[in-house]
Amino acid sequence: MSAQRKNPTWRELMAQNKPLVLPGAHDAFSARLIADAGFPAYFIGGFPVIGARYGLPDIGLVGLGEMHQNVSEMMAASALPVLVDADDGYGDVKNVVRTTRAYERLGASAIFFEDQVAPKRCGHMAGKVLVPTETMEAKLRAAAAAREDKEFFIIARTDARDVEGLDAAFRRAERYLKAGADGLFIESPRSVEELGKIGGSFGVPHLANMLEGGVTPILSNAELGEMGFSMIIHGINLLMRSARVMKETLAALREDKLKPDVNAVSFEEYKRLVGFGDWADIDNTFRS
Repeated sequence: MSAQRKNPTWRELMAQNKPLVLPGAHDAFSARLIADAGFPAYFIGGFPVIGARYGLPDIGLVGLGEMHQNVSEMMAASALPVLVDADDGYGDVKNVVRTTRAYERLGASAIFFEDQVAPKRCGHMAGKVLVPTETMEAKLRAAAAAREDKEFFIIARTDARDVEGLDAAFRRAERYLKAGADGLFIESPRSVEELGKIGGSFGVPHLANMLEGGVTPILSNAELGEMGFSMIIHGINLLMRSARVMKETLAALREDKLKPDVNAVSFEEYKRLVGFGDWADIDNTFRS
């Protein structure tokens, strides 16, 4: 981890927060809002970032260079520890090594890689194709060897539940742990029973993905924690709700019915959220 960031390790965060709830940021402002709300850490996923920044779906259209820039901007706006979605590592084992080093040196605390064939699909969409288990094992070995700090937490994501079934997902997960993964993300379970089986397996930290509109049942953070999940991501909630409010506001503006909204933040609150006062103090202190 970067020397500039004095955050707890990811394992310490999971020990202090049972479960560790991770809202998803899609830009620097949402990352700042998550910190302002008092969360101990957050998540940066490709689906919301690519949608918000480029107006594109998360289907392999954006690479490491673009994502690294976006993550860098978000991390500059929030000092919280962060879990970063690294897709498939953006290529072979060489690319996985480069991706691991890039995010660790940026100051991320945790990362996950997935076992889909590129171009990947969202974990709750049809048509996913998996790489051979051996290919993912090699990537995880490369990532574990590439990290400079052993506390940089590596999570193996498998989408095998939808392609090969839950038993196959468990077989892959076991092999991924032996290859060097610190935690597991078994994506898109279809029932509460499946969630229970996953959360109590292997004796390692598990991640649950609560995707509104997805195929996995939406449970409370407390319920998932009781099932054994150590991390819970809510990756698109902020973006989806923001999109609805923007659509409603634009419709009212088009119809000339836009009125002052008591539910909107005030101009003064917005200035506080973006740190206007701090910059004004600098200006007043050092301006010639």
